[in-house]
Amino acid sequence: MPCGQPDSGAAPARYVLGVDVGSTVVKCHVYDRAAAVRGSSCRKVESLYPRPGWVELDPEVLWSQFIGVIKEAVQAAGLHMRQIAGLGISTQRGTFITWHKRTGKPFHNFISWQDLRSAELVNSWNKSLLLKVIHVIFTVLHFLTGNDRYLAPSFLTFSTHQTSMKLSWVFKNVHEAEEAAKKNNCCFGTVDTWLLYRLTKGSVYATDYSNASSTGIFEPFMKCWNPTLCNLLSIPMSVYPPVKDTSFNFGSTDSEIFGVPIPIMAVVADQQSAMFGECCFHPGDVKLTMGTGGFWNVNTGEHLFASRRSLYPLIGWKIGKEIVYLTEGSIWDVGTAMKWAQDIELFTNVDETAEMAQSIADSQGVCFIPGFQVSGYDPYLCASFTGLKPSTNRNHLVRAILESVAFRNKLLYDIIVKKVHIPLRSIRADGGVSNNSFVMQMTSDLINKKIEKPGNADMSSLGAAFLAGLASGFWTDKEQLKKLRRIEVVFEPQKDSEEYKPAMDAWLQAMKHSPHW
Repeated sequence: MPCGQPDSGAAPARYVLGVDVGSTVVKCHVYDRAAAVRGSSCRKVESLYPRPGWVELDPEVLWSQFIGVIKEAVQAAGLHMRQIAGLGISTQRGTFITWHKRTGKPFHNFISWQDLRSAELVNSWNKSLLLKVIHVIFTVLHFLTGNDRYLAPSFLTFSTHQTSMKLSWVFKNVHEAEEAAKKNNCCFGTVDTWLLYRLTKGSVYATDYSNASSTGIFEPFMKCWNPTLCNLLSIPMSVYPPVKDTSFNFGSTDSEIFGVPIPIMAVVADQQSAMFGECCFHPGDVKLTMGTGGFWNVNTGEHLFASRRSLYPLIGWKIGKEIVYLTEGSIWDVGTAMKWAQDIELFTNVDETAEMAQSIADSQGVCFIPGFQVSGYDPYLCASFTGLKPSTNRNHLVRAILESVAFRNKLLYDIIVKKVHIPLRSIRADGGVSNNSFVMQMTSDLINKKIEKPGNADMSSLGAAFLAGLASGFWTDKEQLKKLRRIEVVFEPQKDSEEYKPAMDAWLQAMKHSPHW
């Protein structure tokens, strides 16, 4: 029987779906009670580049891909839709769309978190006298009160990665959105909000705490959309959705979509979802995701640490009365650089790269300067190699790219140790690049810590499924989830980090000079 068709003889609901709408692919996995994958489907996300620096997604294409992977995964598992107990949705963060409240018609394509259209606006704000005045005011407030909520605004710097600046750009440049907002007819939504809206045919308009806090417009201390920032950037407060728990019954999909209604039991931002999938439930647990970008997340429990330059606070998840905070640091050009190297045929299969890097003693002085995913604070920086010689070959270039990931992991880890005053417990890695043994081993050596890698690197899908399973009663509690974890390999330090010092010093010098090319 075709997937999605009603079947009166179908077995009871014994499976949950975890869908991850990432930057490069949309994936759906069907999980059983042992958290084993029973069926999967994956489709590539097609980004649009209408102008230099602009990155968009077609909402209708994304919708088609989302529905397609769910149907295909259930079919691959040999199941019927009425056997699904719940759906959990993990989504890329910061990518958003606005649409008309009455008609549901979008005013523009999804604007990706990678998009740079707000670069001029960002530069203008960062050089403004008003921002300098804000820094002084909040520095004084922090000094007088000691309250950490005043610390982040005291050195607030805008970047192109922030949703706030791109949303401000929309209301300055998309006339229809501006006019609709004046009449309270404009809806703002990240990918999760828009999917909820479409899945329920407009009856559910909401987001969760993890996605809201990832926009940079949501005030994590007060747990509300930030009116001060919105007034500053002329963004109407009426456009934002209500914020709900992460593991929560959001309603069911319209029965016309899959043939039967499926309960939507969780929506969650992808990095927070991966954290939950890795069972990083305790303060001090660390998750390292290496996908398109690289993200270090530290569970800080009920304590919210204010931004410290390279680190920023997020809400990990909210389940009932429990709210868990994270501190996050990020690096760019991880998977992006690997994909570029493959596109220009430095290697055929990504699985070859660890062996290529290990086949030579060092990169022969070649350094890779990341810059494909442009720095939000320096949108004109570009990627480059330094130290090229007549003897340089593919292996040296590939090793230089992989080393740059490990070196940046080391830098960010050192900042976390210095700034986050919580003893770090376990470090767990996921994401496509975590399959690269060279990067994993070098990172372990550099930070002198063991790193666990799970059997399944798709932690964002699993985290969404875990959260949906808890809300639906499919799993009872987090203790049960911890017993379902499967560790494939543990990387333990094998070399003294000092052995890497000459190569890392050369790379740091190259990084120092790259902005001045």
